[in-house]
Amino acid sequence: MAIAKAERLMNLALCLLGTRRPLSKRELRDSIEAYVEAFGPGNGSAGSDDSFNRMFERDKDDLRELGLVIETVESLDGEIGYHARRDSNRLPPITLDAEEAAALGLAAKVWQQARLAGAASGALQKLRAAGLPEDVDPYEAHGALEPRIPVHEAAFEPLMLACRDRRPVVFDYRKATAAHPEPRHVEPWALECWRGHWYLAGWDRDRGAERVFRLSRITGKVRSRGGRFTAPVPDVVTVRETVASWAGETADRSALIRLRTGAGYPLRAKATAVRELGDGWDELEIPYGHGLDAWLVEFGPDVVVLEPAELRADVVDRLRAVAKG
Repeated sequence: MAIAKAERLMNLALCLLGTRRPLSKRELRDSIEAYVEAFGPGNGSAGSDDSFNRMFERDKDDLRELGLVIETVESLDGEIGYHARRDSNRLPPITLDAEEAAALGLAAKVWQQARLAGAASGALQKLRAAGLPEDVDPYEAHGALEPRIPVHEAAFEPLMLACRDRRPVVFDYRKATAAHPEPRHVEPWALECWRGHWYLAGWDRDRGAERVFRLSRITGKVRSRGGRFTAPVPDVVTVRETVASWAGETADRSALIRLRTGAGYPLRAKATAVRELGDGWDELEIPYGHGLDAWLVEFGPDVVVLEPAELRADVVDRLRAVAKG
């Protein structure tokens, strides 16, 4: 849902909830800013009247679909009015246990660097006012460390909205082995954070297959496209499992690499053995599986592959491809 439409629906809902008597279409049209800007004085015509009626009916249906109970009342002079009584739209008492409160706290962390950070914080405050215990620590149930879920990528918010609304998107994407980005036409399914990076899973229309994209490799703006999805959305989207297999998490072999001292913490974290070589280098033994070559390329000159020869050749090929670009 676009931000402008969400704001218009919110204003309509507040207007219907705040009035003491049913309001006619004309009164709503003159009271809500979005309607005034589009259909107010200076824009009046039969065409704009029809456009307003269609927009109002869609907005009213959307609010009802979201759960708002809107009553239709006919006045003595035959004019139709609309009203959302507060007693018909009151939520039941909110009762959250520690686990549920922790889940809400963690969800709010996703927005700590995004545009809706303020809205998420305000929502938590309203939940506390409505009954969420003040002494509940959202992180207590998940250990002593407070989790951080960074959202640095500009692509996060438009992709999150596209996943929710089932809207195809287009964006430029640069693979680890490519020097220049290429356009991708994608039907987005789900976003997931894994080891500090956000990933998108979806259907790549150009390749006719499921693909996973790292958001930090998306360049430029994410552009929405009209139309419906052409491929069915799986009941379970395994973003993390797919990325883990690419990164060698499902490895059944070992690779031997040289790593510059003080660099490559993620590689050190998964190493099964580490030996100091001196002269600013260490030797690591790490699990080896599909996609490890692409991951090692990201560390550039800080990594040198020693064994196996097949992995070394794959890394060299990827680096040469980038250098040629």
